[in-house]
Amino acid sequence: MNYNTLYLEDIGVSAEVASFCPGKGVTEHHVMLHVDSRRESFEGQIRRIYEAEDRLPSMSGFEGAQYVLKRYFLSDSTNQQPFMRQESNVAISCIQQQPLDGSKVAVWLYLTSGQDITTEQGAIVASHNGYRHIWRMGMTSTEGDSAQQTETILREYEQMLQKFGATLADNCIRTWFFVRDVDTQYAGLVRARRENFVEQGLTPETHYIASTGIGGGPAETKALIQLGTYALTGFEPSQQRYLYAKTHLNPTYEYGVTFERGTRMEYGDRNHIFISGTASINNKGEVVHVGDIRQQTQRMWENVEMLLREGGMDFSNVMHLVVYLRDTGDYAVVSEMFRERFPDIPTVITLAPVCRPTWLIEMECVAVKENKNEAFRTF
Repeated sequence: MNYNTLYLEDIGVSAEVASFCPGKGVTEHHVMLHVDSRRESFEGQIRRIYEAEDRLPSMSGFEGAQYVLKRYFLSDSTNQQPFMRQESNVAISCIQQQPLDGSKVAVWLYLTSGQDITTEQGAIVASHNGYRHIWRMGMTSTEGDSAQQTETILREYEQMLQKFGATLADNCIRTWFFVRDVDTQYAGLVRARRENFVEQGLTPETHYIASTGIGGGPAETKALIQLGTYALTGFEPSQQRYLYAKTHLNPTYEYGVTFERGTRMEYGDRNHIFISGTASINNKGEVVHVGDIRQQTQRMWENVEMLLREGGMDFSNVMHLVVYLRDTGDYAVVSEMFRERFPDIPTVITLAPVCRPTWLIEMECVAVKENKNEAFRTF
């Protein structure tokens, strides 16, 4: 893993970069872009972000890299969406989760080199060596309550997967559910997702999907739910393994929700781990250290560390961190803690309430580690 921070001084943008460069095969880059606010309007800040994005693929170390995913963390998605440029050749996610560094926008970028990037069925498809990585972002509905919108979105997504010869149960690796007013709307999402999953054959006896369910405002004011997804075709079931860390965490179905704590995907040349949104919880499903942001942060780290360890990795393999805070007043403490422990990992800290009011913080991450297994094709 190579970590680097680039500062584009003339436009006031920093790029925190993690690169996995195996020597041959597909290279992967995760980048967090942060913009100096300069007390500038959103239009000016996003213009500078876009300039940094346009420069990045031509910079040293990014040879041949193409964008697969861009997730924008916005301070006011409804009013800022009109200033966003339209791009059809990359999976775009825009959600109101205010960056807490004083800016109006930050962005997580995922780039690869060596894959064929196409647009099909409204999704971005990155193809290589028999695998098809299917990224679909920004799915919303405007009719009904949060349960009805969740059901509509999932149905539409499942219909799209069918066109790739795929299903939710067999091929979806990772989901992100962003919920407007999570304290009141999350219950509807949970109910509709559970009912849909039963129909799709996803139960406690089979498996669920790595996921984050978190507060976030879609730009469309009538949308209560926004869904982002990553699916994969061309792999063997034995390449996928779910992570539990049972000494620290319990199965989510024990408290009524339906997602996996983490998922490991194994390839001939590397392993990927997708860690779901993880908070300060114990193996009985109880919130730990209520009201104490420092201790909640440390327990959250411990939980993530146990999941990574179960998958054969640790924090040195992590390519990015997304951190969600309920209270902006905790930003100074949390940002200092993350800088001290993870000075090199690309990180963004946003305002996004967690699904239980007593959880003050949550995080998710992606990790990659070199692997040699001739039983599977390379990534």
